[in-house]
Amino acid sequence: MAPDPSGPQPVPVSRRRVFYIPGYDPIHPRRYRELYRTESAEQAGISGYEIGITPRSGDRYGWDVAATMDGHRVQAQVEVLVWSDLVRASMSNGIGATYLQLVRTAWTYTRSGTLRRLMWMRKGPVIAALYPVAMLLAQALVALVFGALAGTVVTRGLDWLADFALGLFGATADGAIWSGALTVLWWACLLAAGYGVLRWFKARDGKLFAYYLMHDYAHSCQLDGAYPDDLEARLKDFTDVIAHALNDDVDEVLVVGHSSGAHLGVSILANLIRQKRVPANGPALSFLSLGQVVPMVSFLPKADRLRADLHYLSQREELTWIDVTAPGDGCAFALCDPVAVSGVAPARGKRWPLVFSAAFTMALSEEKWKALRWRFFRLHFQYLCAFDRPRDYDYFRITSGPLTLGARYAGREPSRSRIDVAVSAHTSMAA
Repeated sequence: MAPDPSGPQPVPVSRRRVFYIPGYDPIHPRRYRELYRTESAEQAGISGYEIGITPRSGDRYGWDVAATMDGHRVQAQVEVLVWSDLVRASMSNGIGATYLQLVRTAWTYTRSGTLRRLMWMRKGPVIAALYPVAMLLAQALVALVFGALAGTVVTRGLDWLADFALGLFGATADGAIWSGALTVLWWACLLAAGYGVLRWFKARDGKLFAYYLMHDYAHSCQLDGAYPDDLEARLKDFTDVIAHALNDDVDEVLVVGHSSGAHLGVSILANLIRQKRVPANGPALSFLSLGQVVPMVSFLPKADRLRADLHYLSQREELTWIDVTAPGDGCAFALCDPVAVSGVAPARGKRWPLVFSAAFTMALSEEKWKALRWRFFRLHFQYLCAFDRPRDYDYFRITSGPLTLGARYAGREPSRSRIDVAVSAHTSMAA
């Protein structure tokens, strides 16, 4: 929503730095450049503005955007804050280790009461969390049945051949020894064939996503919600990068956190402001969280650091924080205020986030919604894509348009259907 035209008009943005924090994604960040390139061109054709991108070389991955919107020329420099190497390292577990992760993760979310409380808010993301558990158990069952069948076929066939051969020569065999040998062979066949089936499923996880999602949830809860040391070090690097950008000659520094990247963005910006690295007369500092899954981490027993960051950031005047989700996204905690539901909203002085819906069912035509509604993972990325019936959320206007995030949504009311009550059983915060 644009500012009231009868009031003072904001100074248009001409230069912007954008930092995109991906979710738990092992794929090279070039996918985000290609997504931006294709979807921005589609949105520009629908909405009637001009936009183009050019690749940028250097140590950090990103691209440059040149856009003309509402009569204003805007240049944006987009950079992906890469942590895909950490994701890949966390996904290096073998089949056995992944099943061990399954047991640990299910136990952590169940014993802490987190799973039950997450279900109270939104069933969609909890079903998404249970999907890899169900899929991996189903794969194990198929492997067990196939292995048992293979063992039975091999041992019975071998037993028949042995009886046939002994009959030809009129010989006999020690029944106890032979029976024991067949039992050992049956178990060997079960294990070998079962393992082969599991390897077959794992090789096709690019379509099933069971291992990928299991690693995702296991990574979030490996320390009961605390950040591992390698991720803490990466967050420190990201904080330094954004702090440096705040001293550039730009009008806005915009941080975009998508999915798991949203709670990383919370901690990065909380660090930045605590360290007093936001210049008083510098560019506008903005934070856009998209499709967030914050409660999957903030509800865990030892997520003290994240809860403290949520509490702190929600009160700060140094930034604008807008949180956009959509009930049509079954992988996100749609319209759940991440501060409030985590039980850490301050008694007074809460400013952020402004929570509203991207309204997929209204911003997409009936034909496009019908084509996407069962593609759950694709819908989780719809925030970064074109809408053929755009409303007041347009990712490309936000990242490449002439208004800061705060000016764009000045006066915007939060969605009435948002959930802003304390739900988490764990509300302790780091000192």
